[in-house]
Amino acid sequence: MSDNPDGVRADPWTTIDDLWTWLQADQPVGGREGLLLRMLKLSEEVGEVAEAVIGATGQNPRKGVSHTWEDVEAELCDVVITAMVALRTLTPEARVVFGRHLARVADRSLGA
Repeated sequence: MSDNPDGVRADPWTTIDDLWTWLQADQPVGGREGLLLRMLKLSEEVGEVAEAVIGATGQNPRKGVSHTWEDVEAELCDVVITAMVALRTLTPEARVVFGRHLARVADRSLGA
């Protein structure tokens, strides 16, 4: 369900909270191990980006061009979503933690 005709939800962190709640409700492994597995999911998603880039550039001679740049975009989005859910798993204040960190990175990189 989206908030507008473009299919974009107004507040991504509300969606992240919904995804986190959904994942927590059906988590086969909990506790510290479940937390670590949630973090490892990020590595899996990054690997899918690499696979899509290799496929989009045809770098695997056995497979040729097997992906599009739109596939790469989708995989990058999955990385971002997975990282946001992982951060939400660490803290219910994920929105604030991320916002503060983004501000520090922007200040450091772009100047005050």
